Amino acid sequence: MGKNVTQKIIENHLVSGEPKPGSEVAVRIDQTLTQDATGTMAYLQFEAMGVEKVKTKLSVSYVDHNTLQYGGFENADDHRFLQTVAAKYGIYYSRAGNGICHQVHLERFGRPGETLLGSDSHTPTQGGLGMLAIGAGGLDVAVAMGGGPFNLIYPKVVFVKLKGKLKPWVSAKDIILELLRRLTVKGGVGKVFEYGGEGIKNLSVPERAIITNMGAELGATTSVFPSDEVTLEFLRAEKRENDWTELKADADCRYDEAIEINLNKLEPLVAQPHSPDNVCKVSDIEGLKVDQVCIGSCTNSSFKDLMLVSEVLSKGGYKVHPDVSVTVSPGSKQVLDMMAHKNGLAGLVEAGVRILENTCGPCIGNGQSPPSGGVSFRTFNRNFEGRSGTKDAKVYLCSPEVAVAAAIFGVATDPRKLGKYPKIKMPKEYISDDSMILPPANDPSKVEIRRGPNIQPLPVQGRLADTLKGNALIKLPDNITTDHITPAGTWLKYRSNVPKYSESVFSAIDPKFHEKARQQGGGFVIGGDNYGQGSSREHAALCPMYLGIKAVIAKSFARIHKDNLVNFGILPLTFANPSDYDLVEGGDELELPGLTKGLASGDTLTLKDITKGKEIKLKHGFTQRQVELIKAGGTLNYTKSHARA
Repeated sequence: MGKNVTQKIIENHLVSGEPKPGSEVAVRIDQTLTQDATGTMAYLQFEAMGVEKVKTKLSVSYVDHNTLQYGGFENADDHRFLQTVAAKYGIYYSRAGNGICHQVHLERFGRPGETLLGSDSHTPTQGGLGMLAIGAGGLDVAVAMGGGPFNLIYPKVVFVKLKGKLKPWVSAKDIILELLRRLTVKGGVGKVFEYGGEGIKNLSVPERAIITNMGAELGATTSVFPSDEVTLEFLRAEKRENDWTELKADADCRYDEAIEINLNKLEPLVAQPHSPDNVCKVSDIEGLKVDQVCIGSCTNSSFKDLMLVSEVLSKGGYKVHPDVSVTVSPGSKQVLDMMAHKNGLAGLVEAGVRILENTCGPCIGNGQSPPSGGVSFRTFNRNFEGRSGTKDAKVYLCSPEVAVAAAIFGVATDPRKLGKYPKIKMPKEYISDDSMILPPANDPSKVEIRRGPNIQPLPVQGRLADTLKGNALIKLPDNITTDHITPAGTWLKYRSNVPKYSESVFSAIDPKFHEKARQQGGGFVIGGDNYGQGSSREHAALCPMYLGIKAVIAKSFARIHKDNLVNFGILPLTFANPSDYDLVEGGDELELPGLTKGLASGDTLTLKDITKGKEIKLKHGFTQRQVELIKAGGTLNYTKSHARA
């Protein structure tokens, strides 16, 4: 029997385990990437392992989140730390201003058929190039840089067959929004989405990358396209033709599931507040007043995306509506350079668009917060409540086509009313200038790692006790995101200072949570379905660990966050009967006894609710490897003890 693309890449990188759905496997990692919001902690962890140089084929450290370096010295100090760490340990360093990690990696480093592990949940963007690219916590990335494999549950592979061709004013963004509409933000858990069918032939690599980028919102392990003639054309334009490898599914391969999307029938879509799966047609909300439009982010900031917006504005003679603030964030220095040479920037500026730096910016709440109660149309990938920096803002996710129509008319407008669709030609050759990517030092011994006062020592977790006791410090609803747990925005400057960052834990829900946790010596968190969705931000596990959180008990978990909890020695447990969630209340005194024997003998543990006088059955679903990590107090402790042995 033939193999699909996912199977080919995994089995070509298999270190251990049986390649069948549900089994844990370990895969060799070729490349890693970090960004400054997660990278500082990842490199502190890498240093703690005592490895002299990264052992991957390629590792890149990007600065793309906190490039404004606002509010004090912290961000600038962290960037200096990242640059010196990269120089010393064999890592390439992409300076602030060079662009967003996913866009730059697509342009300059991604290679079909290779594996990539990144400390950012949108690392699957590189699946648009035919890579197996997976988002993970920084500690997992640090282990990979040290030469260790990445462990994951072998996923089910879902074939997404794309039929036909997109109509004018309908774009790749609408394809992934349609999948989110059908499957929800939980629909991809434990799965890889592999795209095929005749419809992919008309999707460029940047368009494919839009789809794989937002596959993260499905909760998927990753998403992948084949590497074909379209891939070769893109790499040739990037002057990287030698990096191309053909990679296609065999004709007789099988998939675990299949979905079909007829591109001819798609219409312009939007995701309404406050979830990427709250999708409807633009025509359903036409006339909704819009206060702000933000175009860019790692999802829609390529040359084609931004050139389309410029062409619509300039060729139509349009100006930005007087009631709307419009910004554009190019995805990379290359995109900005190309726009300048093709007069695309002029079209934007003359229309009244504000040009921001090549960075994540508004997507993570760093700038451009909407007005109170305002409506913001964004070409981004997440619209969680408060993520924009304005708690009561209403953020809609959309394509550049829908965004520019809103910018022109000041209300939600079906872009098909704009008339003839501009034809944007993909460049035969991109401008390549890698001067803002610094190679590692020739002589690492001469590099001094520079640490600012905001960089605090890593907090250490002790070994797992046989019995855990404490109160239910907070009870939470479904779909709690990592932004709820440890928010981004202005808090991100404390990413290297866990004691300070821990003050943000659940701050949008209970501003006094960190004080309560410290006063009570830690305790338990009770969650609903899909707990920890969103960012790969490991601080959402690390900061609760610092506050003494012993276990999170939920109906279900998002993949990356569950792994991060295990990495830092916090027990992620699920109710054996989901309705038992209703039995536990905030403030209840809880006890988890007999963990040593319970974890070793099966999948079921018993939670005692002392306040209610009840016993509740819990499941852990850990592999034997994860049990050993938990018992050791986390991955770092486990890795260090095995290195000594």
